[in-house]
Amino acid sequence: MASETVLATGSDRPTTNRNTVIVSALVALALYVLIFANAGWRLASLFLVGLAAGVILYHAAFGFTAAWREVALSGRSGGLRAQMFMLATTVLIFTPLISQGEFGGIGLRGSVAPLNLAVVTGAFLFGIGMQLGGGCASGTLFTVGGGNARMLITLAAFIAGSLLGSWHWSSWRDAPGLEPVALTASFGAIGGILVSLVLFGAVYLCASAWEKHRRGEVESTLSATSPSLLRGPWPLLAGALALAAVNVATLLLAGRPWGVTSGFALWGAKLVGVIGFDVSSWPYWSRAAQAAALENSLLQDITSVMNFGIILGALLAAGLAGKFAPSFRIPAKSIFAAIIGGILLGYGARIAFGCNIGAYFGGISSTSLHGWLWFVAAFVGSSLGTRLRPLFGLR
Repeated sequence: MASETVLATGSDRPTTNRNTVIVSALVALALYVLIFANAGWRLASLFLVGLAAGVILYHAAFGFTAAWREVALSGRSGGLRAQMFMLATTVLIFTPLISQGEFGGIGLRGSVAPLNLAVVTGAFLFGIGMQLGGGCASGTLFTVGGGNARMLITLAAFIAGSLLGSWHWSSWRDAPGLEPVALTASFGAIGGILVSLVLFGAVYLCASAWEKHRRGEVESTLSATSPSLLRGPWPLLAGALALAAVNVATLLLAGRPWGVTSGFALWGAKLVGVIGFDVSSWPYWSRAAQAAALENSLLQDITSVMNFGIILGALLAAGLAGKFAPSFRIPAKSIFAAIIGGILLGYGARIAFGCNIGAYFGGISSTSLHGWLWFVAAFVGSSLGTRLRPLFGLR
C-alpha cells in the first residue's frame, strides 16, 4: 500500500527468491552478531524489532501513502481505519508505561513536541512528498527492501532532504505556535486515554461514512486473499496490531517511541563527511546526542539499526512471498517525481519533529496534540500530492 512496485517476470524467479531469502537471512544474522558483540543485547534486540517491522510492513502492505490516497480518490478507508486501531492499541499500552516513567531500569518518555508552524509546514510538505515519492518513511524502507528500484531514488532524495532540513533546523526552532500539549498532562492518564479513544472513534466513523457514501459499502480490515504467515498477504488489522507491538517493544527497549527519519539525516551527514564536508558546527548537530551519533558507528545508532532491520526484513519477506523481482525500467518523469518527493519527505520530517512514524504514530500514541496537528497537515498535503501525481505519469 505504501508504494507502486515495478516487478519483472522470468523463469528464474524461484531461484532468485530462494537466494534472496538465504542472503537476507545470512546478512541479518551477521549484523545481529556484530551489533550484539559491539553494543550489547538491547541494541541487538532493537535490530530484531526492526527486522520484524520489515516483515510486517511487507506482508500486510501496511503503508500510509496509498491508504490516504485511496480515501481521497476512491473513498476506500480500510487503511486509515486500520491506523486508528493501531493507534488506539498503542495508546492503551503506552500511557500507563510512560506514566510509570521507567521499565526494567530504563527511563521511558513519549514523543511530545510543540504545536507550531514548523509542524504544519513540515507535515504538509511531507504529505505532498509521500504521493510524489511513492512512500512514507517506513514505506520507503520496506519497499526498497522489497525490491522497488524506484524507491531507491526516493530514499536517496529522502536522505538529501533530511540533511538539508538539519541545516535549516535552527531557523524553524522558534516558529510561532503553542507549547507542547499532552492529553495525559491535561486530563490525567485515564482522561488522556478516553479523549484519545474518542478522537480515534471519530476518525473511524467519519472514514466509514465517507466510504459508505462513495462506494455503497464499507470494506473489512480483516479480509485477505489466502493469507499465510510466511508468504502473506496479512489482513490490515493484523498488520496494525503487529505494528503496535513493534512500537511498544521499541519504547521498552529504547526508552522512547519508534522513529525513522533521524537516521536518514545521520546517513546524509556521514556521507558528506566522507568527502570532507563537516556538519558538526550546525546547531542541529551541535547537540549532545546528535554530536555523539556523528562520532559513533551507525551500528550504535538505534534508529539506523532499526532501519537496517526494516530493509532486511522486507527483503526476507519478499523472498518468502516469491515476489522479489526488481525492474530498473523507470520512466524519466517518475524519476523526477521520486527526487522531488524524497526531498520534500526528508525536509518536512526534519522540521516537523518527525514523520508518519515519529510524529504521527509516536506523537499520537504519546497523547501529544502535535501528532494530531501533524496528521491533519500531512493529510491535506497528501490530498494535494495525489492530484499532482498525474503530472508525473503516476497512477
